[in-house]
Order: sequence, then structure tokens, then C-alpha cells
Amino acid sequence: MVMFPRCIFKRVFQQFYSGHQETTKSLLSGFPTALLHGQRAAGHRSSSSLPSVSERTLIAIKPDGVQRRLVGQIIQRFEQRGFKLVGLKMLQVSEDLLSQHYSQLRTKPFYPSLVHYMTSGPVVVMVWEGHKVVQATRTMVGHTNPAEAQAGTVRGDFSFHVSRNVVHASDSVDGAQREIQLWFQGKDLLNWDCCDQTITCEL
Repeated sequence: MVMFPRCIFKRVFQQFYSGHQETTKSLLSGFPTALLHGQRAAGHRSSSSLPSVSERTLIAIKPDGVQRRLVGQIIQRFEQRGFKLVGLKMLQVSEDLLSQHYSQLRTKPFYPSLVHYMTSGPVVVMVWEGHKVVQATRTMVGHTNPAEAQAGTVRGDFSFHVSRNVVHASDSVDGAQREIQLWFQGKDLLNWDCCDQTITCEL
């Protein structure tokens, strides 16, 4: 084994390192300074400059939708539209929760049958987030009476009768906030960034 004096090895290393630095500098000289420091170049928006997309809505797949195994198809429609799922659970609904959810209907003659229907099986309840998501999802769900719901809507495609209309959707921003608080605790909702957020949310 050939042994080199330490001073020779040190000199060779210094020359190599110096040449390597110059080569690196020449390769990077064409890149914008902002990019070299991990910043976006001018003309690109950071995520902080995106408009707020804080509107959320509650969608519940009712017992008949769950029994008929429509959960996946219904979720797919909202995902394909570009909305973000931030909360999801499956549960057997209590009469107490329903009495709060349908508080404005408790005096109606059909209320007992509504409670019987909603407690007849599990419900899948979700919170979706997106730009004007309340209005958009109401349109996607369709008219309360399936006979009047347009083809292409959830109820128009899947429902048979007004008493079995597959899905619930909040009807206003204020209503959505109230319903979300009824069905979900704060810890149940996730704040996360979609990889396509700058594409689907930049206005």
C-alpha cells in the first residue's frame, strides 16, 4: 500500500474542493436567487395568498343509502367535484340527536315516521369543505322529492320516494355550522392541505 505524505493529500483535497465549488457556482449561476433560497419566484402565489375556502357543509347518507351500498358512489361525486373531505363517521343515530337536527320539524305529523326511518340503520355523515360548497352540494343532491329531482343529481339517480331520499345536505351556511356542531366535535374535523389545492381553489 502506497502511503502519501499528509501535506500532499491535504493539497490535493483543497484543489479538488476548490474546483468543485467553482463548478457548482457556475451551474447555479443561471438560477434565480429566490429559488436558491427556497423561496418562490415573483409571479408565483404562495399558499398564504390563496382565497379563504373555509365554507363547510354537512352531508349525511341516510339509512336507505347505506343499506343499498351507495356510500362509495355518493362520496365519489363530491370528491370528483373537487371538494375536500374533512370529517367522516358512521353511527347509529339517537333520537335525541335527531330531535335537535330536525328541531323545526318536531311538530309535523310525519315526524315520528321520520325518526323511525332515520334510526332504522346506520348513517354515514360527512363534512365537506370548498368554495360555495353549501350551494353546490345542494344542487348536486337535488330536489327533496325525487320525482322532481333532475337526472344526474344524487336523488334523481338513486331515490324512489320522498320518504326515502338517500341523503341530507345542509341548506345554508348558518344551518351547516349548526349541524356540524351537532354531529361532530372539533377534534373530529381535520385541517389538511390537498395536493391540488392551488389548482382547485385559486380564483
